[in-house]
Amino acid sequence: MYPEYLVAPMRAELTTSGFEELKDAEAVTQAIESEGTVFVMVNSVCGCAAANARPAARMAVQHGKHPDKLVTVFAGMEKEAVDKARAYMLPYPPSSPAMALFKDGKLVHIIERHQIEGRPAQMIADNLIDAFDQYC
Repeated sequence: MYPEYLVAPMRAELTTSGFEELKDAEAVTQAIESEGTVFVMVNSVCGCAAANARPAARMAVQHGKHPDKLVTVFAGMEKEAVDKARAYMLPYPPSSPAMALFKDGKLVHIIERHQIEGRPAQMIADNLIDAFDQYC
């Protein structure tokens, strides 16, 4: 677990853009299994989260067509919530950062860490926007 003062600004990057933080497994289940579309961002302290993933997520949700719910869990902090979110992302291996789009409780799109590292935020945002246009 990281000190809260360290992750607070990283959390705020998403919550100020409309993401709701999920801090336990029950909240994750309620969000993902709800009707409609849910975008889940597995946040992280790593450099690719700061340079690529969080900026891409913020850009993508500004698009005219976006998911009904925006939620986030933080790897290395709320273990129960992160583990539950990752369980919904199977068969994909655990990844942080990661971004997943669910529709009516089913995983329809995922971006794993290896698809985030070394890619510009705009390219990742464009990928998300394409998924939003298709599923939302």
